[in-house]
Amino acid sequence: MKYVVAVLAVLAVAVGVAGIVLGEADDSPGLQLLGALLVIGAIGFGVRAARRGR
Repeated sequence: MKYVVAVLAVLAVAVGVAGIVLGEADDSPGLQLLGALLVIGAIGFGVRAARRGR
């Protein structure tokens, strides 16, 4: 189960980074904000899940 959470967190970070990059190319501040929030949330969720697993 720990590996599934890690994979989901990595995928969420990848989607968030893609949103930031695409928002930069399209000059869309909303997409950049959503991408940044997704990255921050995924990192926080991954850290929380890793700490709970110990």
